[in-house]
Amino acid sequence: QLQLVESGGGLVQPGGSLRLSCAASGFSMARYGIGWFRQAPGKEREGVSCISRSGGSTNYADSVKGRFTISRDNAKNTVYLQMNSLKPEDTAIYYCAATTSWCWGYDYWGQGTQVTVSS
Repeated sequence: QLQLVESGGGLVQPGGSLRLSCAASGFSMARYGIGWFRQAPGKEREGVSCISRSGGSTNYADSVKGRFTISRDNAKNTVYLQMNSLKPEDTAIYYCAATTSWCWGYDYWGQGTQVTVSS
């Protein structure tokens, strides 16, 4: 059974950092591009970042450029999202998703992890 599981969310003060993990089971993550998305209460889901199968190509939403970094460790079947300089507007449920392409056409989704940025 193909499964993606996010972890690493929590409550953090503005300006703080969190690292999210997206772990795959039941398939080799190395064969998939991975994306991170988020959805805040009352808002539509938005793409945050994506990374190619090899990790050689990445993309970021303008709202997180310079603050978030996506990376992957295919040996560990895990993709990470390092989030620095967090702002209250980053508060959302964060999801990872897998695609056989890159940055679109996602086939598999995780259940999400909550990130709350508040003092």
